[in-house]
Amino acid sequence: MTGLPADRAAIARLVPHQGAMCLLDRVVSCDEERLACTAAGHRDPDHPLRRDGMLPAVCGLEYALQAMALHGALTAGAAQGAGFLAALSGVTMATERLDDVAGELAIAVTALARESRGFIYAFEVAGDGRLLLSGRATVVLG
Repeated sequence: MTGLPADRAAIARLVPHQGAMCLLDRVVSCDEERLACTAAGHRDPDHPLRRDGMLPAVCGLEYALQAMALHGALTAGAAQGAGFLAALSGVTMATERLDDVAGELAIAVTALARESRGFIYAFEVAGDGRLLLSGRATVVLG
């Protein structure tokens, strides 16, 4: 596994999303199976996913998907190519919005299956000491 990215710019070099759409700020830990990272931009009034004055909780899926791509890049030692969300399962949302979470978002992903053409991860997005969103996602690489 390569070294951990030091900042958001380094993360952006490893995931398909760029500019304001690169949502992750810092990697906390990473091993072959799991990645934990944080993000603080969810409170930004100019957040690219913000709609009608708020950031809906469902946008936490994008944070989790980017964390999955980042984990794939770090474990493969190369930038992650684009993919598409093929399936979600077991998704629970314990909040309606993310922009009212005072602290950082903590995003954790755990690889359940990885193949050359896609992967399945379990994910959790937490903030302010509580679980906000969790589930499983299947991504097919393009």
